[in-house]
Amino acid sequence: MHAADYRPPWWLRNGHLQTMLGSSPWRRKRGAQALAATGATTEEFLVDGGPGVRLQGFLSTIPGVEPRGLALLLHGWEGSAESSYMRQTAAQFLLRGFATFRLNFRDHGDSHHLNQALFHSNRIDEVVLAARDIARRFWPQASPGRPLVAAGHSLGGNFALRLALRAPAAGVPLAGVAAVCPVIDPKETMAQMERGWRVYLRYFEHKWRQSLLRKRALFPAVHDFDDRTLRLGMRELTEWLVVRHTDFGTLDDYFDGYSIAGDRLASLQVPARILMAVDDPVIPVAEFHALQLPDSAVLEIAEQGGHCGFLLGANMDGFSEAWVAENLTCLPLQSEAGS
Repeated sequence: MHAADYRPPWWLRNGHLQTMLGSSPWRRKRGAQALAATGATTEEFLVDGGPGVRLQGFLSTIPGVEPRGLALLLHGWEGSAESSYMRQTAAQFLLRGFATFRLNFRDHGDSHHLNQALFHSNRIDEVVLAARDIARRFWPQASPGRPLVAAGHSLGGNFALRLALRAPAAGVPLAGVAAVCPVIDPKETMAQMERGWRVYLRYFEHKWRQSLLRKRALFPAVHDFDDRTLRLGMRELTEWLVVRHTDFGTLDDYFDGYSIAGDRLASLQVPARILMAVDDPVIPVAEFHALQLPDSAVLEIAEQGGHCGFLLGANMDGFSEAWVAENLTCLPLQSEAGS
């Protein structure tokens, strides 16, 4: 499957509509239906993200079917393991004979109670360690013929690509990675949301405030920020997070810490596939044209799709989820990983 294969109906050729429908209740319902239709059973696990860090995840397998691979799936910021694209991607992998592990980042889904410190986007080390724990516990037989792969959407795509950069040195036997509309340059993504249609900025501000409220209720002695702090706008609230809860000191240094712009992916040793849409209203497409990628990485840009939408029609099925699963379960990618 290739980006050129994606041809939505005429009424879905708008990036804003794709983006909004992608996180709609109808889409969430369809994601749950797609996963249930596979007949898979799902178990909750806590995995090791390093000293004192526990992350929550969900392993799905089809009873009576021996998996031929394991796919680690990573969600976007303020999404969760239960997001529609996570469930639909899991369903696509399960139908192709893979088991799936949907990981919740710290403070996402129903996991705020597991760790005292707040989530921020530079917490890549705990995701790498969690991936290593997942590989050792649930896929110790990883090999070119029985691969461990990873995929993510939006911020999850950024994490997936950074995981791929670190996987060889960390002992994570990652055979391939895919990213859909990944955050490339966080500084530019913030600017894009500020100059664009503010509904996206307000959406993320609301979800983040709800997450912080939940954290404050769980750890009031540690997180004693007041309601005035919670009323800050996105940029100001992010700067508060950086100054109070990270070692970066400045907002620019924080953004630079998880940027994968320019040549930062040039040293990728893990085969990678990246899918982006020209009409993504959240992430500037120009950043993708400036990427310096190795020969083992392929960038595909579709004309439509919005931000992590790529809807196929009124049934709310998605192209990107099938694209991810097809690209990561195809034999050429596994052969590259084993060569």
